[in-house]
Amino acid sequence: MRILIAAFLSMSLTAAPALAKPPLRDVAAIDNALFDLGIADRIRKNCPVISARMFKAIGYVRNLEKKARDMGYTQVEIDAYTDSDVEKDRLRAKAAVFFRARGVDTSDPQSYCALGLQEIQKSSRIGSLLRAK
Repeated sequence: MRILIAAFLSMSLTAAPALAKPPLRDVAAIDNALFDLGIADRIRKNCPVISARMFKAIGYVRNLEKKARDMGYTQVEIDAYTDSDVEKDRLRAKAAVFFRARGVDTSDPQSYCALGLQEIQKSSRIGSLLRAK
């Protein structure tokens, strides 16, 4: 009996790492989509001639949460990721690089507008969350 229990414990301990989920920040489909949502939000907040497609954005967020749950993440894990100050800071730093690489001057609303209008015209994921007023 002891041998059976020891064998079971050994199998359980070696199988556990294989079942571990990566942090949501490492799940590109989720992290990149959340990043794009944040970029669209910054554009619409800083450009007076662009607004959000709010119903689309709400559906987008719900679909992201569903996708994460379908991947085995709990609502607690999802909330911990989206509410994390460390993750918010990481995404803000990534956004700063993104905007700089696209010529956005963060003190000039028109540069946000130019990028937003380009994204809308390209029908990118970011552009799909925005509309020109």
